[in-house]
Amino acid sequence: MKNQQPQRQKQSCPRPHFRPVPPVRRSGFRTVSRLALGMLLAVLTVARGAGMLQPADAGHQPIRITDHAVQVVINNGFAITTVTQTFDNPNPAPLEAIYSFPLPKSASLSEVRILLGENVINGEVLAKNHAEQVYEEEKQAGNDAGLASREGYRHLRFKVAPVRPGVPVVITFVYYQSLTLDTEVGRYVYPLEEGGTDEPAALSFWSQNDQVEGTFSFAVELKSAWPVADVRLPGLEGAATVERLAEGHWRARLDQANMGLNRDLVFYYRLANNLPGRVELVTYRPAPDKAGTFMLVVTPGIDLKPLDRGADYVFVLDTSGSMSGKLGVLAEGVARTLGEMRPQDRFRVIQFNSQASAVTSSTWHAATPAAVQDAIARVKGLQSQGGTNLYDGIALALKDLDDDRATSIVLVTDGVTNTGNINPKAFHELLKQYDVRVFGFLMGNSANWPLMQVICDASGGFYASVSNADDIIGQIMLAKSKVLHECLHDATLKVQGVRVRDTTDGAFGKVYRGQQLVFLGRYDRPGRATVELRARLTGEDKVYSASFDFPAVDTANPELERLWALDRIEALERQRDVGLLPVEESATAIRDLGITYQLVTEETSMVVLSDERFASRGIERRNRERVATERVAQSQRAVQPAASRQVDAEKPAFQHRAPSIGGGGGALDPLSVLGMLALAGLMCCRRSSRKRR
Repeated sequence: MKNQQPQRQKQSCPRPHFRPVPPVRRSGFRTVSRLALGMLLAVLTVARGAGMLQPADAGHQPIRITDHAVQVVINNGFAITTVTQTFDNPNPAPLEAIYSFPLPKSASLSEVRILLGENVINGEVLAKNHAEQVYEEEKQAGNDAGLASREGYRHLRFKVAPVRPGVPVVITFVYYQSLTLDTEVGRYVYPLEEGGTDEPAALSFWSQNDQVEGTFSFAVELKSAWPVADVRLPGLEGAATVERLAEGHWRARLDQANMGLNRDLVFYYRLANNLPGRVELVTYRPAPDKAGTFMLVVTPGIDLKPLDRGADYVFVLDTSGSMSGKLGVLAEGVARTLGEMRPQDRFRVIQFNSQASAVTSSTWHAATPAAVQDAIARVKGLQSQGGTNLYDGIALALKDLDDDRATSIVLVTDGVTNTGNINPKAFHELLKQYDVRVFGFLMGNSANWPLMQVICDASGGFYASVSNADDIIGQIMLAKSKVLHECLHDATLKVQGVRVRDTTDGAFGKVYRGQQLVFLGRYDRPGRATVELRARLTGEDKVYSASFDFPAVDTANPELERLWALDRIEALERQRDVGLLPVEESATAIRDLGITYQLVTEETSMVVLSDERFASRGIERRNRERVATERVAQSQRAVQPAASRQVDAEKPAFQHRAPSIGGGGGALDPLSVLGMLALAGLMCCRRSSRKRR
């Protein structure tokens, strides 16, 4: 099925629920929503906690976690997370310890502060080799030192030395991230649960302790310029306190004693219905002679019509060893999905571990009751084993496609490839040859989201990350919202009138219902500008535009510089991974951006020392200056209501309201019965998980 029909329209993927929606008509596109249920149930397995300090050498007692405090401030979709943990070393001698934390997607580590007894040390980002050398030299000299580094896309890893007996160690780190809305629902995840992927045995060898012996606290303050209808902490409704302070201002807090750090915390917020489609602009320009940074957030308000037609689905299921414990509920979810297909739909089922093979025969099957029951029996008989040969799984899914049928590949994996072709460039080149869409369910905190991003970008698809703590019903609803509607095709976003540079790639391709577009860049001079979103909808060219002013000075959001720099770094990594940029060139650019904007990357690390040791070594205090500027702005925003950033209020770019959960065209049909099945499955799986322990 080579790329002969680019006009085809296909849809995709999930997230949260806040209220029941009345049932409407059945649809064959229930397929992907049912799969969402299965995928979300599938991640319910025995969890190993993260966020712990452990001895660097074997033979020592685990270091105790005395307290763990998390403070989150979400202001107009920009989240600041401050994590403070207190540790105690029960061993008789000082030692070096390692602290590991799952790395949230597109999160910018801005600050590390360590209190060792009465000594405070702070972090500065240097080239990776230089930072490691400084840390080792300071450690060998007996000085207080720390090192923060990034382990690929998975973890932040902190080293601390010396951790003295009986002397509390307090580690504080701060990270920033931008939160986009999906169908007017925001989702924040505090990641604690390990992903359960095929990690080397060494990672679980050393003594660990993920139990907080004192108090665990999690506090969220939400400010939104748009009215917030509701907030939710799934699974913690009875334990957390929630306050509505104003129309767009909420607070939530959880305090628990003796809590294990083995479960993610998820905070949802849902904006009010009937909000307009809109264009919002956030800028930062510290002075007239400095470069400005901007972020455009486009929330389309477009009448995307419901779809109701037969289609082909290829289910590609990861049955590698890393899926052990997840496969039973995964099979049940796929079984329910197959059971909801219509006779005009067709399907194939493929599994992959060290190699790929057909679960059903390689031919297409009409979704008749007999064919569905046979496929269900085969899926339920699958066993997890071997490595993860994702490339072969996708390659087999692309065989024998029908040019006359719209085809979707529904991929369920943690994406941690370790067998066969593991080069992202190969995935990109393979998928570019075919007119299919890959809709991915990416499972676990250690899942390979950069590879899934390459896969979905190449196919014009969409993916959702899944946590055990997610709201299952809501994930299904958001999946159906996309699958049941048209999407924009060949969408491009461009700014004119003012010269902008170093921007996000404006060729967005497909834009699905409820999806926000985020576009970052730099500008050198203020002035009047226009942003245009061009796309095709039902075969017609469409143009949506808004005009606004880039300011000469705006000091409200200095953190924007780090987010822009991180966006550039991730773009460089993608270009490198698909072979569009030489490795050496990308490494130099990533290192320079990391040092200039004080970001921990593959090429940089943050060394943590006392002020005196930094001065002695002649290390420039770039991060200290940047953190000071950011704290001033944060203090000012803390006492102010969230400011509206909409720039198209007087002349709207979109004529329709933004899609929201439960609204628009009668397109959703998340039955109450489906919600009950999801919750029942969740409880059943959790009981099974506890029994296995």
